[in-house]
Amino acid sequence: MVASSFTCQPGIPVLHSKDLVNWTIINYVYTTLPFDRYKQPQHGQGSWAPSIRYHNGKYYVYFCTPSEGLLMAETTNPTKKWDLHVVKNIANWEDPCPFWDEDGQAYLLHGKKGAGPAILHKMSADGRSLLDTGVLIYQNKQKQPTLEGFKFMDKRDGYYYFAAPAGGVSTGWQSVFRSKNIYGPYEDKIVLAQGKTEVNGPHQGGLVQTQTGEWWFIHFQDKGAYGRITHLQPAVCKNGWPIIGADPDGDGIGEPVLTYRKPNVGRTYPRAVPQTSDEFTQNSLGLQWQWQAEQNEAWYSLTAHSGQMRLYATPVATDTGSLVYAGNLLMQKFMAPTFQATTQMSAHLTTNGERAGLVVFGNDYTCICLQKEQGALYLTIDEAKRVNKIYQPHKQLTRIPVSTQTLWFSVRVNADATYRYTYSTDGKNYKSLGDQYKADKGFWVGAKVGVFCLNPTAQKTAGYADFDYVRVEK
Repeated sequence: MVASSFTCQPGIPVLHSKDLVNWTIINYVYTTLPFDRYKQPQHGQGSWAPSIRYHNGKYYVYFCTPSEGLLMAETTNPTKKWDLHVVKNIANWEDPCPFWDEDGQAYLLHGKKGAGPAILHKMSADGRSLLDTGVLIYQNKQKQPTLEGFKFMDKRDGYYYFAAPAGGVSTGWQSVFRSKNIYGPYEDKIVLAQGKTEVNGPHQGGLVQTQTGEWWFIHFQDKGAYGRITHLQPAVCKNGWPIIGADPDGDGIGEPVLTYRKPNVGRTYPRAVPQTSDEFTQNSLGLQWQWQAEQNEAWYSLTAHSGQMRLYATPVATDTGSLVYAGNLLMQKFMAPTFQATTQMSAHLTTNGERAGLVVFGNDYTCICLQKEQGALYLTIDEAKRVNKIYQPHKQLTRIPVSTQTLWFSVRVNADATYRYTYSTDGKNYKSLGDQYKADKGFWVGAKVGVFCLNPTAQKTAGYADFDYVRVEK
């Protein structure tokens, strides 16, 4: 399974499961994007809506960046390196998905930025080039508005099928389209909608068949600060159309189920979850971590101090100190409805303005950090908000003087996305600092939590912070 990364890098996490329930992160499709502007944060840009397919012994992932074009990555082993290719330099494409027909002819289906029509191209057999300018195969703004997230399905009983959600990410539904001719005309049917459930806008899903013949549908739900969380639904075929989830009224439009038996894959596998905590004892960062921009080796070290991760006080490119513009934030998505993240940090701040700490980041952010000001050390809560799509200046909400550069920081996130920071000077006794805050979603993504060290100038300084661990608990 793969997912969008937008500005975060490494990008497009590859997750693995043997039963569609227990997942772990095994790799990323790319380390960096091949465009210079992603050396700095580009919120909302980067990799959008990837699709993954297996064909003739290779795994393929297709995705678009909204300004640069269509890209494809391929590998024979998804745990190893993926080879990344720019298929076409073009702006305003989105949501591509490949398909290889029975005669070997390759096709690519995609939309346009703003959720536009379904457009089909012929491709070379190796999937590296488009062979035509594309044909519009479906558009009906009245029946299926805001159509996006295209996913070709298997050809069955002489029909070509593709799935696509419509109606908007948080308010829409999932549809399926079929035709005897790959170029149409296509019939359409809504196969999954919110109905009377609490699962709003079931969106951008894909059908999977297990080795025992069962069909399942994986989709997401927009949960604001918690991001676009993943659901698994049972699926059956009736009269040539999938019915997904439950269909209590028998109208052929499924509703999401919140609990169900696990898929039958022939055996039972132990519980597993994507990675969260990191003790920083390995020679590489855990796969749960992403930076806000193209990774720079000068930002950090895992060998400068054994068993710790060192973050250097990297200059912020805009010379404002706002974390919005800092590529060197090391973060991961909110990983549960409620959780607590704790880190131990030993800072060595040498220059006024240097700061290091723990951050909760979205369109708005706050952080608890140690700062050096006028030669003295202060423990602070800082904040910046995004108002009318404009990022406001970074500001300090509260501060207290401290005499140590070794601190423990913790944040507790509640089920309503509110959170509170605490700190300790001995790792045992914690005190609250600041108020209760409300996490905000980011640009197309949920909120993130992580650590940082930077200085709010364009000048290189000598400060750094050693993080002993980040531990996540429920």
